[in-house]
Amino acid sequence: MQIQDLPYPDPGVPDARSGSRFLWWLFRNQLGGQLKSLAWGLLHFLSISVLPFCVGVAVQAVVDHSGRRLALAGGLLALCCVGSALGDTFLHRTAVTNWITAAARVQQLLAHKAANLGSALTRRVAAGEVVAVSTGDVEKIGWFVEAWSRFTAAAVTIVVVCAGMVVYQPQLGVLVAVGLPVLALAALPLLPRATRRADVQREKAGRATELASDTVAGLRVLRGIGGEELFLDRYRRASQEVRRAAVRSARMWSLIAAIQVLLPGLLLIAVVWYGVHLARQGRVEIGELVAVYSSVMILSYPLRHFEEIAMAYSFSRPSATRAARVLSLERATSAEGSRGRDGSGLPAGDLYDPATGLLAPSGRLTAVVCGDPDAAGLLAERLGGHPSEEGTSVLLGGVPLDELPLGSARTAVLVQDKDPVLLSGTLRELLDVPASGDVGAEEALAAAQCADVLAALVQGSLGAEDPMDARITERGRSLSGGQRQRLALARSLFTDPEVLVLDEPTSAVDSHTEARIAQGVRDLRAGRTTVVFTSSPLLLDHADRVVLVHEGEVAAVGVHRDLVRKEPRYRAVVTRETDEEAVLNDVLNEDDVLNELEEIEETA
Repeated sequence: MQIQDLPYPDPGVPDARSGSRFLWWLFRNQLGGQLKSLAWGLLHFLSISVLPFCVGVAVQAVVDHSGRRLALAGGLLALCCVGSALGDTFLHRTAVTNWITAAARVQQLLAHKAANLGSALTRRVAAGEVVAVSTGDVEKIGWFVEAWSRFTAAAVTIVVVCAGMVVYQPQLGVLVAVGLPVLALAALPLLPRATRRADVQREKAGRATELASDTVAGLRVLRGIGGEELFLDRYRRASQEVRRAAVRSARMWSLIAAIQVLLPGLLLIAVVWYGVHLARQGRVEIGELVAVYSSVMILSYPLRHFEEIAMAYSFSRPSATRAARVLSLERATSAEGSRGRDGSGLPAGDLYDPATGLLAPSGRLTAVVCGDPDAAGLLAERLGGHPSEEGTSVLLGGVPLDELPLGSARTAVLVQDKDPVLLSGTLRELLDVPASGDVGAEEALAAAQCADVLAALVQGSLGAEDPMDARITERGRSLSGGQRQRLALARSLFTDPEVLVLDEPTSAVDSHTEARIAQGVRDLRAGRTTVVFTSSPLLLDHADRVVLVHEGEVAAVGVHRDLVRKEPRYRAVVTRETDEEAVLNDVLNEDDVLNELEEIEETA
């Protein structure tokens, strides 16, 4: 897999049982790139490791006044330099490719999981954790995947060089062959403690990221209630905890790095002392001593990859654990369904929920009133099919939506929740969504009463004369809550699905604009099935049918004006009346009934 071939046509099914298993699954899926990186790494490291032997041959040739051997050593040096340059160049190329492709695979998996779970994702995992996994954690996972092949090449090189030195100069070679494994494994006892400290640092950093993300998301509300300083203090304390944890982790890694410098130095001193002793006795030639000494110095370079792979694993394992935790989440129902529809021939007809008894007749505007906003959100999610919780499937035209593939169910029934997301980009990109083609962008924007929103976007975008080219900031933060709601509503209306479910689409809109939106939605969605969860009298008065859902069941059905007069529970939700007002209204209604009966008796 090359970078230009991204994204993956199919990122695969990850092994998300644990962080270690997930890393191993990534490695297996990068096997081709790993082998390329290993091959170039061996060329690079072996070419560097042969240089000391060439230098030793050259020195001995000068001592022996042998021009032929000196020329041979010079040719070998040139060949090793070329091999080292080629190996280093392509090792870097393949290693970066492995890093980026591994990170891209993880990001695709996370994106697919988010699209699969929908709103259920943030109910199970904090939004800040999802952000942390898809940004910093992805990079650390990619780091370990690409570092593994370089570590393997370094380890193989050390083994080959030790064997070569034993053959080349047995007396000094044995000393080096015994000392190098000790150097490579010397830091091993410190790794568990370093890993624990790195885990603590990553955990605290993740919490700080979650706090920052949640604070920024609710900044407008915090300013309204004067809670900025409170959350700023919380984030300041969290960031200081991250700093202290990072310092403790850095101290441990600095100790490991110091050991990686100290022990090779001690080995080098031992080799020089013992080599000089052998040279005085005439048992070692000068060229051999220079070659062994230079080899020990050169091998400190591949030895550093032992420290790097330990750091990469220590930092990537908790990141992989978090990623695996997100990727292991599953829907209550299968996303593939059992009917295997491909999006064509989707069911049509009445939308019916057997669990509550809610019926939304085909082609009509149905308003649903729930006293509990959370229950309304769950019911809206269930009407879209494939809910996050197990339960009886909703029927569309008699066909269970859970039996359709997730994509087909979402094509048939579009659900807009009460907090829709606006991605950054132009308005044209915002409306670049699958649509029927029967509703134009201008019609959808007009029905959602977005004229002032377009003016605000053009004013805030330099050089944007066409409102469609005006830019929207991340999550539409430059817009008010009502403006964001209207843009999201326009996007849903532009999609023009067979069934549209809206959850409190005008909760942040003033009453005058809300009345115009109610009429616009009714006109634009004529002949289409629309379900609106709301308690706004302005929207309820434009509905063909109003359904009151009380304690998980349909309690009353009718039109708004009749239900307000005849149904106390409905009136309590819609008018927000108190218990005293409810009793008074019941008394007045009873008096009205008695007066009507008296009039009927007098007439008779």
